Amino acid sequence: MFASIMNHTTLIVIIGITFIFLMTTLGAALVFFFRKSISKRLNQIFLGFASGVMIAASVWSLLIPAIEGAEELNIPGFIPAVVGFLAGGLFLLLVDHLIPHIHPQGGVQEGVKSSFKRTTMLVLAVTLHNIPEGLAVGLSFGLALKSGDPALFSAALALSLGIGLQNFPEGAAISLPLKNENVSNTKAFLMGGFSGIVEPIAAGIGILLASWLPAVMPWFLAFAAGAMIYVVAEELIPEAQMGSHSNAGTIAVMIGFALMMLLDVAFG
Repeated sequence: MFASIMNHTTLIVIIGITFIFLMTTLGAALVFFFRKSISKRLNQIFLGFASGVMIAASVWSLLIPAIEGAEELNIPGFIPAVVGFLAGGLFLLLVDHLIPHIHPQGGVQEGVKSSFKRTTMLVLAVTLHNIPEGLAVGLSFGLALKSGDPALFSAALALSLGIGLQNFPEGAAISLPLKNENVSNTKAFLMGGFSGIVEPIAAGIGILLASWLPAVMPWFLAFAAGAMIYVVAEELIPEAQMGSHSNAGTIAVMIGFALMMLLDVAFG
């Protein structure tokens, strides 16, 4: 009976982690169906939706569990929540300054000077976004595995579903600009899909951290939340507001937030 339950939970974790990578790959496959890059309006909607999902996930799936977990350890909930949150943002700030990359919408190289090809730096930009997302999903599943609570498994599945949904446009956001760089459809698809491979890797690290270091889980959860909010505030929302008629991006933020909140409350 116990082995059957474990096999079932293991399958849930595998499905959840695979889903977030699969959705990035499916999004990258849009390069075979679009002759040109997506319109600015549609790109605003994609970026806004991703922002809303990540903001809601950071609150309901990461910060609130971090606070509750700290209180169970007799630690004031705000301490790991605040410290871990700020540490996650500072870590992404450091990575942003060190890793050479180019954002598809900006077109200007960031990070240290490098001789990397422009296409490589475009892929690196999206890859950096995917690391905290994968870590968040892994920590959530790791927490569920550690406790064995069905409600936590439901919450982890809700998080992977929300992250996966916003990964679909992210996959397209890398493969289509690569096509504009005169990269073949097949290569653009492969590079777009490759940008998401860090998510299951980061998720695996999150599960191991939850297993090996359960006492510091509240700090790790808040760290992942801070990293995700850094990406949202630094890149996604500003790019969603570029150009005229930015209200489309704003509405998409609200829809993404509401959807992730609904998933978390309904499943959790």
